[in-house]
Amino acid sequence: MSAPVEIRADFTVRLLDPLTEAELVHGWVTHPEAAFWLMRHATLTDTEREYMAIAASAHRDAYLGLHRGAPAFLMERYDPAYVDLVGLYEPLPGDVGMRLLTAPGLDRLPGFTPGALTASLRALFADPATERVVVEPDLHDTAAHARNEALGFRAEAIVQKPEKEALLSFCTRARFASAAP
Repeated sequence: MSAPVEIRADFTVRLLDPLTEAELVHGWVTHPEAAFWLMRHATLTDTEREYMAIAASAHRDAYLGLHRGAPAFLMERYDPAYVDLVGLYEPLPGDVGMRLLTAPGLDRLPGFTPGALTASLRALFADPATERVVVEPDLHDTAAHARNEALGFRAEAIVQKPEKEALLSFCTRARFASAAP
């Protein structure tokens, strides 16, 4: 998924350019509202390095989500067989990991975060190789669990990652198609 994907007229997802957009993303990942992103104390240089490493990786990608043409959310896609969940569950062919971060303040707009999540899932499922999306939000992030469940995710297990206890949840293509607005 390298070309911009228009999901609806108000949401677009495209690859993040870490050379020109690291400063924007740095403001998001270090904001107090982004505590679950685990980059709260990152410097701008740390952020640039992280997203350059993601861009260079064969198993990870970062996307900038636009809402009505303006930067509004960050979505990361990863291969759970190689990144983040190695050894914590047995990935199936077609599994794709996802992380989502909305820009500070936008999550307060009614329906914004579910819209960004829907846009991200549509972009991931636009790839015919994607059969199932896996997420691993912090066990205590109940708002994320509720949003995920509303769009077809089913909690499968609690896993212990080095940085957090996480709720491993999966969304199949069929469940998303049934749940998506």
